[in-house]
Amino acid sequence: MRLSRYFMPTLREAPSDAQVVSHQLMLRAGMIRQEAAGIYAWLPLGLRVLKKIEHIVREEMDRAGAIEVLMPTLQLADLWRESGRYEDYGDEMLRITDRHKRDLLYGPTAEEVITDIFRAYVKSYKDLPKNLYNIQWKFRDERRPRFGVMRGREFLMKDAYSFDVDEAAARRSYNRMFIAYLNTYARMGLNVVPMKADPGPIGGDLSHEFIILADTGESQVFCHKDLVEMGAPGDVDWDSDLQPLVEQRTNLYAATEEMHDEAAFALVPEDKRLSARGIEVGHIFYFGEKYSKPMKATVAGPDGQDRPIHGGSYGVGVSRLTGAIIEASHDEAGIIWPDAVAPFGAAVINLRPGDAAVDEVAENAYQALIAAGKDPLLDDSDQRPGAKFAAIDLVGIPWQLVVGPKGVADGTVEIKRRATGEKQTLPLEQALKVITA
Repeated sequence: MRLSRYFMPTLREAPSDAQVVSHQLMLRAGMIRQEAAGIYAWLPLGLRVLKKIEHIVREEMDRAGAIEVLMPTLQLADLWRESGRYEDYGDEMLRITDRHKRDLLYGPTAEEVITDIFRAYVKSYKDLPKNLYNIQWKFRDERRPRFGVMRGREFLMKDAYSFDVDEAAARRSYNRMFIAYLNTYARMGLNVVPMKADPGPIGGDLSHEFIILADTGESQVFCHKDLVEMGAPGDVDWDSDLQPLVEQRTNLYAATEEMHDEAAFALVPEDKRLSARGIEVGHIFYFGEKYSKPMKATVAGPDGQDRPIHGGSYGVGVSRLTGAIIEASHDEAGIIWPDAVAPFGAAVINLRPGDAAVDEVAENAYQALIAAGKDPLLDDSDQRPGAKFAAIDLVGIPWQLVVGPKGVADGTVEIKRRATGEKQTLPLEQALKVITA
C-alpha cells in the first residue's frame, strides 16, 4: 500500500475525553472514529488489525474442532423469554419492536439462538460432541461506555457454544477451549493468565477469565507469578486427555478481584505472589443444563431416553483485543504492534520523493517486501522526515526501512525495529534479509 493513496488520518493530539492509552492511540493513529457513545467506525488501519486478530481466532477455533456459523445480530425476544433471561438481563439489552409488533433485541450474546439451532437438528447422542462458533457484532447498552473499544456498546465477539451428552463430556469440551485460548493469545504476542471468575448472567458453576497484565488494566488481579511465564501448550492431541495441561494453570492460585480469596492467596509463597492490574480478553463458561432444560434441547442417550444436553460458551472480545494489545504494548511514541497483528509488516520511508535515485531504491525495497509477504506500507508522501518518522512510530509498524539520498549514495539503507528501537545501516539486500528472516 502506498501512503499517498491510503486513508490514514493521524492526529497530533488525542481528544480530551479519551481517558486510557489505547483509546488515545487508536484515535491518534486513525484506527477508529466515534459515531456515538460507545459506537465506533473502524477506519482502514484499525480494520486491518481487527481482521488479523479475527483470522488468528478463527484458525485456532478451527484447529480445536469448532465449526463456524454466522448468527443474526437481531434475535427474537421469545427465545429469551423461553430461557427465562429476557427480563433478567437488565437495561444492557437493547429491545426493539419491528413493524409487525414483534419483539426483537440486538443480541448481547447468543446462547438462546444457538440452542434453538441445535435442538432443531441434533436428536441423538451419536451426533455429539459439537462446538459451533460465531464471529459477529454484539450490542450491550452500557450505562457509561468508556475507554474506547475496551468498553464500548457495539463490539465484535467470537462466541463458541459446546453441546455434550453429559457433564464429563462437557468438561472435556471446556478443556479444549481452555487450551485453544492459550494458543490463540500466544500467537498475538500476549501472555495471558486464566483466572477463576464469576459466571455472571451467563450462569453455571465453572468459569475462567483470560487476563493480560497491564499497568493500565481495568481491574485488580491476583496470581502465582509462575503463571505469567508459562508458554502456550502449542500443538496438542485434541482427542487426548487435556486435563493435566489445564491443571498446570488452574492448580496455581489465580483470581479476579470478585473471586479473590485472601486466605488462599496467603498460602502462595511470598516471593511468588503477584498483585497487578489486568484486562479481560476472553471468558469461558460451563453452564450445564441452564439453557437446555427450559428450552427443551434434548438428545436421545445410549439408553434411548431423552436427556437435556450439557452446554458451555466461550467468548473472545475480538474488537476489545485491539485496545488490550495496545494497553500492553506501547511507549511514549505510540503503538508497538506484535508482528502477527500489525496493520503492515514493514514501512518503507522515502525521505526524498521525486529524487530518481531515492525513488528507485524505495520502490525496489517495497516490491521486494511485497514478494516476501511482508505486506509493506510505502511512505511516498511529501511530509518532512520528522513527521514521517513520528507517524510510522505512532501507528506501530514493526519494521521501518528508511531510504534517503545520503544512504543511496553510500549504497545503504537504515532499518529500525519498532519494539526495541534498534537501528542498523546495511546494504539493501542485507536489510531485506533481516526484515524477512
